[in-house]
Amino acid sequence: MFGHALGITDIWTYVFGVIFIILLPGPNSMYVLSLAAQRGVKAGYRAACGVFVGDTVLMVLSAAGVASLLKANPLLFSVVKYGGAAYLLYIGIGMLRGAWSKLRARGDAPVEAPQADDGERSFDRPFRKALIVSLLNPKAILFFISFFIQFVDPAFPHPALSFVVLGAIAQCASFLYLSTLIFAGARLAEHFRRRRKLAAGAASSVGGLFIGFSVKLALATMS
Repeated sequence: MFGHALGITDIWTYVFGVIFIILLPGPNSMYVLSLAAQRGVKAGYRAACGVFVGDTVLMVLSAAGVASLLKANPLLFSVVKYGGAAYLLYIGIGMLRGAWSKLRARGDAPVEAPQADDGERSFDRPFRKALIVSLLNPKAILFFISFFIQFVDPAFPHPALSFVVLGAIAQCASFLYLSTLIFAGARLAEHFRRRRKLAAGAASSVGGLFIGFSVKLALATMS
């Protein structure tokens, strides 16, 4: 009844679908988890805020018709796609370099506790990186419009309201999931600080994942 009143045809199917999709590993969730493990809860939530803002922008763009523009303009799609792939590759290589620096240090000496994000100079860096990762993914825009539209009643007079509700549900699920990752990552942080090799191994694994995400995005098509 609640869903139909807002122009949503099958709200519970949508909710379960969103949960399943959010649980799939991707660059956003991996970045938030790795950042929380390395720099704590505050940095994790800054990155999560970047994800929320980026996803909100993509949802608005989807509803505004940008998905159709991307489909009609393969060049624009490719520019955004390769820009996103290059940025994911940049992050992955940065993580691998950081892991190599840890391995070059002496044995399992403790890793120094992170400073307050290297001062005010880099206060917004987790937010900015997560925001860019979110925005430079044209497949996400196409996904949002193709997934949301299945649950919007075509006879409902205010489809924009339906999109807002669907987006809010997705963001709530994302917030709960990312919060779980942040606190799980923060618990791992203490182990990483005591074991330099373990920290290096974890960082190199996540760096490799980001390089994989980069390749996957670079090979993505509009279909």
